[in-house]
Amino acid sequence: MRTLVIGYGNPSRRDDGIGLAVVNGLRKRLGRAPLDEGADGFDELGQALDTLFLQQLAPELAETLADYDQVFFVDAHAGNYPELVHREPMQALAGPSFVSHHMKPAMLLALTAQLYGARPVAELLSVRGFDFDFGSTLSPASAAGVAQVVGELWHIAHNDAGH
Repeated sequence: MRTLVIGYGNPSRRDDGIGLAVVNGLRKRLGRAPLDEGADGFDELGQALDTLFLQQLAPELAETLADYDQVFFVDAHAGNYPELVHREPMQALAGPSFVSHHMKPAMLLALTAQLYGARPVAELLSVRGFDFDFGSTLSPASAAGVAQVVGELWHIAHNDAGH
């Protein structure tokens, strides 16, 4: 079972860096060096549990997703959901994005299915962000959400790997 965790957002806008914090939390547990803001992790793909960090999702990711059994998308939400960590299964769904330069996970999954016939099981994990001002540190509440998501993803990846 191959698993990919994709964190995305803008780490220069405090809690919008939740995706990078989750990816680096997993990388620490895996004994891998953290990604800096300019690194994405593409050069290290090929493990049972892989991590990527991107500013935004793009259509080119469809080819990468086709190689995985399960994919987890991790980002920040600005109070769209009442809970600190919102988990939502993702299905392939084609449709317009709210912002033209930003692709939604469901659209990316639809593209992966259409182009490569691959349908990885996918889930969105969105952590509540409280502070989106300029800066690189997370708010304490968002940091707690990051720790929760890292623990959940680690548990899922370990159980699926048969450990």
